Amino acid sequence: MYNILVCDDELMIRKLIRKYAEFEGHSVDEASNGIEAVVKCRDNDYDLVIMDIMMPELDGFSACREIRKNSQVPIIMLSARGEEYDRINGFELGVDDYVVKPFSPKELMLRITAIMKRSSRTEAPKNEIVEIEGLRADLTARTVSVDGERVDMSPKEYDLFFYMLRNRNIALTREKLITEVWGYDFYGDDRTLDTHIKLLRKSLGKYSKFIVTLRGVGYRFE
Repeated sequence: MYNILVCDDELMIRKLIRKYAEFEGHSVDEASNGIEAVVKCRDNDYDLVIMDIMMPELDGFSACREIRKNSQVPIIMLSARGEEYDRINGFELGVDDYVVKPFSPKELMLRITAIMKRSSRTEAPKNEIVEIEGLRADLTARTVSVDGERVDMSPKEYDLFFYMLRNRNIALTREKLITEVWGYDFYGDDRTLDTHIKLLRKSLGKYSKFIVTLRGVGYRFE
């Protein structure tokens, strides 16, 4: 199955996640702080990292930032807080999912399965490039530029943006976007979609005008 690193300063949390993960057939390594997690990610190949935010020595956000310098391993953030700022900060760093404590271990296992299914999907067809005014998206290379300047997005921003590009001028319901971008077995909520739309509009700058909100329905890229 999957090789998972669990990083949390609470021993009981690590034991709980290990118990359920190993029951599902996964192998589990542990870290008690952010520094230890960064070092382990440098020395080992993990399929997924579960990272707490509030930790001594190095917090989860800082640890994620360091890990992202060398790896695009999927990361699930754990937090006792549920503020939008935390979600936005995590998603901007390239976090794949966000779980608020207290959480259901069974739901966490389902989220792990959903993330790993998404990360194994095939990439876009060769030479798939979309250019609209000064906005250019290379769906094959997963790059986006605005007026000639490269724009860096989180992995999920790219997924959402490219899906909307492929389905431009089509009304996309919230349910459709969540199903197609996050997966049929996504266990998050609508706030995750709203947060990523907000981040995507920020990344696109003046071309965020192309993303139209359809009240009571969802969004359309036109």
